[in-house]
Parts: sequence; C-alpha cells; structure tokens
Amino acid sequence: MTSPASVRPGPAPGRTTERRRTPAYVRRDAWTGYLFIAPQLLGIILFVLVPLGLIVYYSFHEWNVLADTFTFVGLENVEKLFNDPDLVPVLRATAVFSLGLVVFNLSLALLLAVLLNRKWRGITAFRTLFFSPVVISLVAWTIVWGFLLQNDGGINGLLSLLGVDGPNWLREGWGAMLAVIVVQVFKNVGLNMVLFLSALQGVPGELYEAARIDGASNRRLFTSITLPLISPMIMLTSIITIVGSLQVYALVAVLTQGGPGISTTVLVYYLVQQSFDFHAFGYGSTLAVLLFLIVLVLTIVQWQLRKRWVFYEN
Repeated sequence: MTSPASVRPGPAPGRTTERRRTPAYVRRDAWTGYLFIAPQLLGIILFVLVPLGLIVYYSFHEWNVLADTFTFVGLENVEKLFNDPDLVPVLRATAVFSLGLVVFNLSLALLLAVLLNRKWRGITAFRTLFFSPVVISLVAWTIVWGFLLQNDGGINGLLSLLGVDGPNWLREGWGAMLAVIVVQVFKNVGLNMVLFLSALQGVPGELYEAARIDGASNRRLFTSITLPLISPMIMLTSIITIVGSLQVYALVAVLTQGGPGISTTVLVYYLVQQSFDFHAFGYGSTLAVLLFLIVLVLTIVQWQLRKRWVFYEN
C-alpha cells in the first residue's frame, strides 16, 4: 500500500516543469552592474583585504629586514604587546588626541555651518575661506604651523604684543598635544562644515515657520528641529572624524616627532616607528592589528548607539 507522504503532487494543469529562463535584458543589465563595481571590488581586494591578511600573517612572525630574518614566533608579539611599558602612554595620547579632535572639530564645524547657512552678502567667500585648508597639502600646512608655533614664532609674537609670554608650544607636553589638535582641527574643519551645511539646507523651512507661530525661541528651534533632523549627518561626520583621528601620522611626524618624550606619540606613529626605525615589522604588524580592532569596536559601538539619538523621518 502506498503511503500518502510518498505520493508527490504532479504539475498543476496548464503549468510546465521547465524552469523559466531569465530574460536576456535582465542578464545584460546584471553583467553591466558587475562591470561597474568590478574596479571598486578589485581595489578592495588588492588594497584592503590582501594587506589586512598579510598584516595578520606578519604579526605571528619576527621580521628583521636588516638581518634578513623571518621567523615564526606564534603569540610572542602579543605577549610583548601586553608587556610594553610605552603602550599605555601611547594609547592615552591617542585617546586624548582623538577626543580633543572630535569635540573641537565637530563643535566648530557645526557652529561655522550654522553661521554660514545665512543669505548674507559675500557668504560664498567665507565658505571658500574656511574650506580652503582642506585642499592644501598636509605637509606644507604642518610646516607653516611649525614655524608659527616655535618659541620665537608668530603665535608667541602676537601674544607678546598683548603682554603675554607664550609657552614653548612644541616642547611642552600639554602645549605640544594642544598644538597638534588645533593644527589638525583647522586643517579639516572645512570638510565637516560643508557636510553640515548640506544637511542644514535640507531642513524644511515650514517647520521653523510653524514653530515660530507657536512661539518657539531660537534655542528651541535649534534643539528640537535642527539637531534631530541633521543627526544622521552628525553620526556620519563623527564616524569619519574618529576613524581619521586614529590614522594621523604625518602631522605628528612633521610637527613634534612624537615628543616631547612620547607625549604626542599616537598609535600610528608608534607602529611606524617600531616597524621602520627599529625594524621590528612583526611587532609593528601586531600594533596594526590592535589599531584595526580599536577602529572596528568604536565603529560598531557608534553604529549601535545611533538607535538612541539619530532621528530618521521614516
């Protein structure tokens, strides 16, 4: 006797078992899409995934280029990382630099965007003026600021006109870190300013008019309408700024060389120093893996926290 489960239903009347083929124009559009993303995909594989895999591979080795040795050492570089007495000061300097950069950069960029989002005469010239440092070479920008921040440089010259003796900015711990943060803020604040400007110009004017009819003050307009509606852009700029702050190298190398002492030695400068000055490429690779994990964790935390403060109209 045949069981009910063994009876397979046949094709419905009028339907065929032959698989319907995808139309030719759909396949053609799909191949066109693949060709468009192919250069970007190839770039990600060659310049992101392959270097990332090599860094992880090198972190398990001790590679001295001068001695021409390449030895598998397992987790010895990780053990060296935890026993490194300079690692905590380096991470502290990295955290201070990142926090100072994010706070000053985003606050100043938002303030400039609000001020320049008005229909004043000559406002385009001011927007160009504040954005122009973004397109200037970082090394040239840093060298000029290095001259200005010398003990007998332009900044202390201006302070002396006011009867104030300025510090030796680049040779004092707090002064050097403050100088590095300020130079980096002025370099890239124009980029975030433009992004905030684009977000502000997308806020519907009807919302402000309706709130003013209800008697809302300018402060209430800013906190209840402007900030919520541009919160997606604030999240984007904060992620970009934090990731960028953890990748700074040329600014420190030209301005302070990590000094005085190691007070301005951030993580990227330290790993380059270990790899190319001390020829410890294995340990430098381990520091690079640590930097990757820090960036990954901070990005995931920011992405999860967006549910609490980022406003989406839909």
